[in-house]
Amino acid sequence: MTTTATAARGTGAGDEGGAPRRPPGRDPGPGRAGRVRSRLYRWDVRYSPYAFVAPFFLFFAAFGLFPLLYTGWASLHRVELAAPDDMRWVGLRNYTRLLDDDFFWNALGNTFTIGVLSTVPQLLMALGLAHLLHYRLRAANFWRVALLTPYATSVAAATLVFVLLYGRDYGMANWALGAVGIDAVDWQSGTWTSQFAVSSIVIWRWTGYNALIYLAAMQAVPDDRYESAALDGASRWQQFRHVTVPALRPTILFTIVVSTIGATQLFGEPLLFGGAGGQKGGASHQFQTLGLYLYEQGWFSFHLGRACAVAWTMFLILLLIAAVNTTIARRLRKSH
Repeated sequence: MTTTATAARGTGAGDEGGAPRRPPGRDPGPGRAGRVRSRLYRWDVRYSPYAFVAPFFLFFAAFGLFPLLYTGWASLHRVELAAPDDMRWVGLRNYTRLLDDDFFWNALGNTFTIGVLSTVPQLLMALGLAHLLHYRLRAANFWRVALLTPYATSVAAATLVFVLLYGRDYGMANWALGAVGIDAVDWQSGTWTSQFAVSSIVIWRWTGYNALIYLAAMQAVPDDRYESAALDGASRWQQFRHVTVPALRPTILFTIVVSTIGATQLFGEPLLFGGAGGQKGGASHQFQTLGLYLYEQGWFSFHLGRACAVAWTMFLILLLIAAVNTTIARRLRKSH
């Protein structure tokens, strides 16, 4: 009886589930632990995205923004490699010296020439290869991987192989020319021959990469456009001209800009192609690019201030290229 009465008092005074009743009009609210958890949750939702992206901005500030600003500051000073802490203010003198330096203009012209010789054939070949791969081929995945192989190859390894190919006495290029009755060519000594040789290395390395970019853009073109063109009697060449190329205009513009930026910063290929004196770009500076000119000024002439001025000049050229790209992109969007 005592146990039964106690159980009745414990269950009868509560709700249907046996929970004790709360006095009417009284809500104790969350406890202190609940408020802390709620505050931490709000902070997590608000600030965790910034925490996730913070490492990128920290590394960018340390290894991108700070070197850029410091290089700009150093370009306004006279700084020597032997005493990098001894900085003497010279204002824009390093920039005016560039305008009076024939080697700077020579490097700028070589950069432009090599850029044209490498970019135009490279993108045309990439567009043609992408067009071939866009249709059904046997072992399509194999050909796509094969196209990307040169891009994955080391710059040093590729350039050294091309140095052997363009060797004056025992190179395969001169052997092929001799087979058709053409005299051997000293590829490194001539202006156009050396620039063509350097451009061929760039073409070999980047054609497949751009071809895969074009291929991805082609696969995004709706098939009904090609079907409509085929019903109208258009050949594959006409489909390529009037369907594929107009649809790929933004992608083509992107690859042109990226290739132009890469040509402006060209360094490894001409340096290794030139051998021991690669920083000069040949005995007569015939294939010295802006990157090699910067390298020569800073680490062989020991003028870090001038090298910084060259670096900022290259940066301004890239900004000009980006501005032209933006203008053309806007006009293309308006035309559509």
